Amino acid sequence: MSKTSNINRVDGFAKVTGTATYSAEYKTAGVVYACLVGSTIAKGRIKSIDTKKAEWAPGVLSVITHLNVDKPVGYKEAKNPHNFGQPLQIFKDDTILYYDQPIALVIADTFERMQYAASLIKAEYIKEEHTTDLNKAKDKERKVETAKGNDYHRGTEDGYKNAAVILEADYTIPTEVHNPMELANIIAKWDGDKPTLYTKSQGVEGTRKSVGTVFGIPPTDVSVNSEYVGGAFGMGLHTWPYEIAALIGAKKLGKPVKLVLHREQMFTNVGHRPYTIQKIGMGATKDGKLLGLTHEAVAQTSSYEDFMEGTVNMSRFLYNCENVTTRYRIVPVDTCTPIWMRGPGEATGSFALESAMDELAYKLNMDPIEFRKLNHADKDLEQNKPWSSKYLMDCYEAGMEKIGWKNRKNTPGSVREGEWLVGYGMGTGTFGSYRNTTSVKAKFLADGNLVLQCSVNDMGPGTATMMTAIGAEITGLPVENVIIEMGKSGLPKGPTQGGSATTSSVGSAVHDACNLLVSKAIGLAAENPVFKNITADDLTLANGLVTSKKDSSKKVSVVSLLGANKLEELSAEKESKGSEEAKKYSIYSYSVHFVKVLVNPNIGKIRLAHVVSCADIGTVISQKTSAGQMYGGAVGGIGMGLMEALEIDHRFGRPINNNFADYHVPVNADIEKQEVFFVNKKDPISNPMGTKGLGETALVGMAPAIANAVFNATGIRVRDLPITLDKILEASVVTA
Repeated sequence: MSKTSNINRVDGFAKVTGTATYSAEYKTAGVVYACLVGSTIAKGRIKSIDTKKAEWAPGVLSVITHLNVDKPVGYKEAKNPHNFGQPLQIFKDDTILYYDQPIALVIADTFERMQYAASLIKAEYIKEEHTTDLNKAKDKERKVETAKGNDYHRGTEDGYKNAAVILEADYTIPTEVHNPMELANIIAKWDGDKPTLYTKSQGVEGTRKSVGTVFGIPPTDVSVNSEYVGGAFGMGLHTWPYEIAALIGAKKLGKPVKLVLHREQMFTNVGHRPYTIQKIGMGATKDGKLLGLTHEAVAQTSSYEDFMEGTVNMSRFLYNCENVTTRYRIVPVDTCTPIWMRGPGEATGSFALESAMDELAYKLNMDPIEFRKLNHADKDLEQNKPWSSKYLMDCYEAGMEKIGWKNRKNTPGSVREGEWLVGYGMGTGTFGSYRNTTSVKAKFLADGNLVLQCSVNDMGPGTATMMTAIGAEITGLPVENVIIEMGKSGLPKGPTQGGSATTSSVGSAVHDACNLLVSKAIGLAAENPVFKNITADDLTLANGLVTSKKDSSKKVSVVSLLGANKLEELSAEKESKGSEEAKKYSIYSYSVHFVKVLVNPNIGKIRLAHVVSCADIGTVISQKTSAGQMYGGAVGGIGMGLMEALEIDHRFGRPINNNFADYHVPVNADIEKQEVFFVNKKDPISNPMGTKGLGETALVGMAPAIANAVFNATGIRVRDLPITLDKILEASVVTA
């Protein structure tokens, strides 16, 4: 894809000039405004709720609670759903399951009147004992009774215990919150029994299905618009109660209802990375050969839904180890259901695995990269399959060179720059590269443009740019002549945007549809008198012109072909899915993050002096958007490693840092130098373009790289994230 690999983001101008229309910005005639009032207890029942003052306030159109709601027909079936479904049936009864659970919907004719009326609602509760602290609820620990929840064993169970050199350690990841810039929002309206949603979703088709299930209507009767998404990071993978509430209100009033959560509600009502405690047991020979690995995780879920993720999965295959055991358990607590957050469980699991690899390497007095190279897996031992491609070693070598690994000393605290201790660390990441069934329609228009249509949306990774690059490359058109129509129902069905599968899935469909369209155009041209006695096999298409390979003077434009045949467009729609051949291989992306930190031992301050991120993602379709994804993933990992943690006052079950002033995320000043490198070698199996996923693995491995660098600088091993200055100072006092 060399001709289009460095194009600018096709949606960039619209986003920076404010012309991109996000869900809450659609102009809808007669729209009214709604907000949710949340519970002030974490568990119990509503004893009474006084809505009279709110109902009598100026401009108020309706106040909906469990006492007067028109319950959707889908509420009759309480199921524990998957993906976009939502088991918390809002306003179904008086039960309170977590702090800030919505108890009332206030709708008014203006935003200000709606806010004032909401402040007038008063509720009394019958409190029950709640638990929001995972550590105090471990007696409720249990296995998820699904195939994915089963324990995994290869070789001898807990075989690490038989090794000459053993490491056992616990690692903790706190609750983290997605916190995209764009708040969760929806505009909901009904036309008879058919709803239309302008909503923040990572999957148009998933939203259609879940809304249809709740209201007992066919998904095809649900219209969803979600073209632009201002960041989501996983929170858009559910249809949340606020969306159902807005639909209930719109149906009752017969008016379009706009509802936007405020920032505090983003911490309580749209999921989070689950608080997780991990235990690693790892054993090796004295010369560094891994003999056994046990990885156990205990993670938080809600009291009303079983949520689990792949925290222990990468330990099953990343390294060459004969004896591997993994166990995953959940603990229900009184919070909103967790949801996948960028890097999902792999980001959480990599912190434990890659920190432990570093710790064991230190015990063995080995360089941590040499330890990883020695235990490199040449095949997938979990599935007993060959890799489709694997250039992890290339990532190691490139990163070592760029970060200046030769300056690293194995003895912590050996390198200084003035008053700063210098440390080098790294962490390996991986994530499965998937390909979902996807349809794309490609059209040549009479004005010379190419239109590509798919219901997939773009929450930021540059999906539209990727589609443009592939379409332009295959058809030979300039990128400015490619038009993308996406992010809404009624278009060919696209996948959910998540799991690093979009480029492989949608890109393959664009590839197949455009090739089919080119064939149709050439077939149409072969009938033109210009190409008399010339077969279609002897024709080629580039830059909107069909040309004879034998005689370049004989050419005809696609536009003139359409005109001659009185066609407004020439189209081709193609459904694309993975091949049977691909099932014979394990297809994974890889990342390696390298970090140089400076630590001031007197005040505990940590500076990120240099970050290098290297990735094996197959063919790079768009260098700029891929680099942006890698930069962003690394920054997310920096937040995970150094800053992010939702603090809950467990006495009341409520968050106490539910704002951007107290919940810290990285900013530009936190990273002094950042570099990105791609191996850029085609995967021969994954898909027609040879690409592999990037969005998730861009974050996986970053947090342990920081932890390992801090240890190398200070000799202090922090196993509970984030690594804050108090932990450095406390450990310094102990070891002084």
